[in-house]
Amino acid sequence: MSEIKIILIGALLVAVGPVSMSLYTPALPELVKAFGTTEALVKMTVTVYFAGFAITQLVCGPLSDGLGRRPVTIAFMGVYLLACVIALLAPTIEIMLAARFLQGIGSAVGIAISRAIVRDVFTDGRSVRIMNLMGLFIAITPALAPAIGGLALEITSWRALFVLMTLMGLGAVWVAVFSMRETVARDLSRIRPLALIASYRTLLATPYFVLASLVVAGSVGAIYALATIVPFILMELLGLSPTAFGFSMILQAGMFVVGAATVQALLPRMGAKRLVPVGLAFVAGSSIALILFLFLADPTFLTVMGPIAFYSFGIAFIMPAMLTASLAPFPHIAGAASALTGFLQMSAGLVASAAATLFVDPVMALTAIMPAMGAVALISWLFWRPMPVPAAVRLQQL
Repeated sequence: MSEIKIILIGALLVAVGPVSMSLYTPALPELVKAFGTTEALVKMTVTVYFAGFAITQLVCGPLSDGLGRRPVTIAFMGVYLLACVIALLAPTIEIMLAARFLQGIGSAVGIAISRAIVRDVFTDGRSVRIMNLMGLFIAITPALAPAIGGLALEITSWRALFVLMTLMGLGAVWVAVFSMRETVARDLSRIRPLALIASYRTLLATPYFVLASLVVAGSVGAIYALATIVPFILMELLGLSPTAFGFSMILQAGMFVVGAATVQALLPRMGAKRLVPVGLAFVAGSSIALILFLFLADPTFLTVMGPIAFYSFGIAFIMPAMLTASLAPFPHIAGAASALTGFLQMSAGLVASAAATLFVDPVMALTAIMPAMGAVALISWLFWRPMPVPAAVRLQQL
């Protein structure tokens, strides 16, 4: 496949997961009333999505190494499409929770497969450029989706949001069937249980991989966790309507776009690795500003969304180099490496969003969780930075 075709297919696949996570966040307060349930259970619809997404990352990536990228994509997107229909028709919060878990399982294939395809086809500077563009979609879609969701809620009910997800699932299946081409040779030996264990053992025993993945997990995981916190701050505490809340998230997306555009301009002159500390400086500065603003005064739109926006700006500088670093030494198990990176990333979001449900005050949750995730990214990078780039790593034998 051509570079532009890989970018377009990858953009669609990576967007499915984040959009499904955040499209209906403006409806979270409405779901409490619609199902006659508690706020904590409604927040769990985000948490179980994270759980399905994170766990399945460990399966779909290695499966694609053995069975091929295309058939695995079609199968998991089929599961996602079924889950969308179940959620659309869900009569109770329990069925909604089950549907959201299935959605997470199905959408997990997007990030794992798209990164693995890039690693299959490109190993030069184009890989970094494409990873940067895919990172743009991973980070921008959770910010743009609430705006679409808020507008839909103004004219219809929350069920329409799952109609939109169903249409997106149909589009993903169509692209996988008719436009996607296979990029890896079928090798069933790679999906034997011992082979899978050996792949993950090799990855987890390589500090270069683990620390690079934790830098991504710490920075992006914080953004994912905001889905369970920010709606209740902006809509319930500050009184924004669902539409106003949705459009307010564009500030976060816009800053990431600015950051990604800046990275694209700087890459030829500075290289991706030298941009990482710049991004981490924005992450650290935004975390400190958030703590100071919210501890010294009552929250306002700017004191909440301002630090979040600059945090997102910083992430754009971090992702291209760190995602490429986590895959480069593993050409023979790129699917497993991509899957484990995605698992750590989504697990960070899962842990952070679950922790958010423990706080009665969402403002306290925000000031505790976002800086903590930024600290994980910064500390991981400090340990990763002096490490030499390893040569292609051989599988550890069991």
